[in-house]
Amino acid sequence: MKAKLIQRISYLMYAAALIILSQSCGSSKIVEGNQWETMFNGKDLTGWQPKFTGYEYGVNYKNTFQVEDGNLVVSYDEYDTFNGEFGHLFYKEKLSHYKLRLQYRFVGEQVSGAPDWAYRNSGIKFHSKAPEILPLDQPRLVAVEMQLLGGNGKDERPTGNVCSAGTHIEMDGVLITQHCNNSTSSTFHGDQWVNAEIEVRGNERVIHYINGEKVMEYEKPQLDDSDEFVQSLVKQGISLMLSEGYIALQAESHPVEFRKIELLRLK
Repeated sequence: MKAKLIQRISYLMYAAALIILSQSCGSSKIVEGNQWETMFNGKDLTGWQPKFTGYEYGVNYKNTFQVEDGNLVVSYDEYDTFNGEFGHLFYKEKLSHYKLRLQYRFVGEQVSGAPDWAYRNSGIKFHSKAPEILPLDQPRLVAVEMQLLGGNGKDERPTGNVCSAGTHIEMDGVLITQHCNNSTSSTFHGDQWVNAEIEVRGNERVIHYINGEKVMEYEKPQLDDSDEFVQSLVKQGISLMLSEGYIALQAESHPVEFRKIELLRLK
């Protein structure tokens, strides 16, 4: 009788634990789908580190990345001329399935000596390898990019495009090797704030949104095996298919400001 009583109590305790566990898992799913996290505190660069072509990871060359009036600013005030010091500001965490949203705007004039294509040009890079392992003089970051562009005041120049330095993508099952592909977005002239959002689901699907409208969709981001850096990764046994990596904001030679940078984790 005593043994049966102990067995009965043990069973009830086990059942209660299962109920508590299931309730706990259910509540975490609800939080996951609704809770946006702040990635930029509006005060300093906590959680972010820069990498410039020709400089070690962590060196903020000529104080390019700054915080002013609550905005994350790409500034060229300390530059006399631009000599290919392309920069990226990396977020601290490797990510795979998520949404990232922010507001951006282009301000001021492009620094002297910069290439014409970089006029009012920035972007959100993702699925990058760890910034610590990047070659010192790598001129372009091997990653997929949601390209952010500003208008020149007269011509059409869509934003939210996809560019693929050292990478490829697929659209409707077709491999796309062209470096940049335009979205269906409008052109935004002047210094107006624009809402940009990217939905990344590992290697399965990527969607770009501008001001709440879907403007670009593709799948299977992957490394370009003709790239020298990629070839070195392949020798280490790294897969060509990209399913995770680091996020970085670009400094391409034109002053730009970011604010309200937020992250939503997805399953």
